[in-house]
Amino acid sequence: MILTVTANPSLDRTIELSAELQRGAVQRSASTTDEPGGKGVNVSRALAASGAETVAVLPGALDDPVLVALRERGVPTVNLPIAQRLRANVTLTEPGGTTTKINELGPDLSAHADDLTALVVEHAALASWLVLAGSLPPGLPTTWLADVVRAVRASCGEAAPRIAVDSSGEPFAALIASGVGVDLVKPNAEELAEIVGGDPEAYEADPASAVAGARRLRELGVETVLLTLGSAGALLIDDEGSWFAAAPVITALSTVGAGDSSLSGYLLAETAGAPAPARLAQAVASGAAAAALPGSIVPSLDQTFPDDIDVVPVAPAAVGHL
Repeated sequence: MILTVTANPSLDRTIELSAELQRGAVQRSASTTDEPGGKGVNVSRALAASGAETVAVLPGALDDPVLVALRERGVPTVNLPIAQRLRANVTLTEPGGTTTKINELGPDLSAHADDLTALVVEHAALASWLVLAGSLPPGLPTTWLADVVRAVRASCGEAAPRIAVDSSGEPFAALIASGVGVDLVKPNAEELAEIVGGDPEAYEADPASAVAGARRLRELGVETVLLTLGSAGALLIDDEGSWFAAAPVITALSTVGAGDSSLSGYLLAETAGAPAPARLAQAVASGAAAAALPGSIVPSLDQTFPDDIDVVPVAPAAVGHL
C-alpha cells in the first residue's frame, strides 16, 4: 500500500480558455472541471485509477468538497477533521498549453500539527511507501516534513516505509538540511536549483548539468532523485547510475498534475519490480499522459505508453560542473 500525505489539499477548478488570456478583458471558458487536488491527493488519484492500493491522508471535514470528491472517485482516505474549509485553487489553461495558477493559502493548522503527524504515524506501518507531497498550510512549521519522517521511523522501526518527498521552498530546504535522509525526491529544475544552486534553464537544456546537480542532492542524504524537466523529459539518478528520458511530443492541454502523475508512474513501476530505466520510462509516460489530458485529470496506466520512451544512460564522464 502507498500512503500519501497532503497537508494542504485543495479543490482544483481548471478553466480552459479557447483563446489566449487577455488581462482586463471578459472571456468565456471552453470548459470547466473541478477535481480534488494537492500533490499527494493527485498521486493517490493516479494510483487508484491504475488499480494500485493507496490511502490519502489529509485534513478536512467529511463533508468538505475535497473529501466528497475523493469518495466519489473511489480514492480511499483518512481525514483529520477540522472546522475550516479546505482551499480552492483556480487554473487557467490556454490553447498553446500555457497554464496560470491562482492558489489560496489554505486553512491555519497550528492547532492540528501534532494530530496530523500522529495520524500519519498511525497508518504508516501498513505502507510500503510514504509520500509526503505539496506545500504546507499556514500554522505548520517549516520543519514539519522532517518531523514526520522522524516520528514515523521512531514509531515503525524496521517496519517503516520507504519515504518519497515532492515539495518545494522552505519546507523542502528544511527537510534536506535536517539530515534525516529520504529514499526518493521528485524535484523539478527550479526546486533542484533552490537547494544546490545552478541555473534551472541549464538543467532543462543539458542532462549532464542536471545530473551533476542531482548528485549534489544525493550527497545531502537523498537515495534516489527523480528530476522532472518539463517538456524536456526527466532524469533518474541513484546508486546504480544516471538515466535520461526525453519527453514524447504531445499536444499539451494542461500541465496541472503532470509531475504528480510522473511520481505515481515511478511508484507503480517500482512496486512492480521494474529496473531503473523502466521506472523512468513509466514516470515520463505518465507525466506526458497527464499533460495531454484537460484540467487536473490524471491518467491510468492503460493511458500511458512507456514502451515509446527512449531511456539513455548518462555516463559519469559526461557530467559537467555547476
